[in-house]
Amino acid sequence: MSNSRSSDSTPPPPAADQGAPTRVPLAIEDWLTVIIMALLALITFANVLVRYFTDASFAWTEEVSVFLMIVLAMVAGSGAVARNRHIRIEYFADSGSSQRQRRLAVFGAAMVALLFTLLTVLSARLLVDDVRYGETSPGIGVPQWWYTMWLPIISAAITLRAVGLMLRGGRAAADNPDLPTSAAVRDEERAP
Repeated sequence: MSNSRSSDSTPPPPAADQGAPTRVPLAIEDWLTVIIMALLALITFANVLVRYFTDASFAWTEEVSVFLMIVLAMVAGSGAVARNRHIRIEYFADSGSSQRQRRLAVFGAAMVALLFTLLTVLSARLLVDDVRYGETSPGIGVPQWWYTMWLPIISAAITLRAVGLMLRGGRAAADNPDLPTSAAVRDEERAP
């Protein structure tokens, strides 16, 4: 009898919402940013040590570092779009009614989505040309598409993040409250 009571007192598990959109965690961009920054630091440090002790340097470090910096900027940009923290004029974006702010956020996300859709298409065409013509990198002579292939991939990811921001009505993706980009931290920064 007690078994039936205990089973009756526990609430049933919530049913999975079949219509809920799939959430892509922001940790992807955060971890990629950390990994890329660590790679940049290691490459630079190794090159400095080699140059100091041997009076020569690795030939590939500059080319790889420039590539990693571009990827870093785009990955961090993807996280900024998802958090609705991309570049804007805050005087206009944060003033007025909340409905106006949402409309401006949705419009901004639509423009970001349009820009990165175009960048995805154009960079995919560049990738095809790099493969077709056998382009090699100027510094170390590896196939150029090794670098170019990441541009359409990350541009498409930014496009999807911008579309997600539009679908959320301009509301930033759920965030860790301890991060400097969280809503609580931003509100604290704005406090007088």
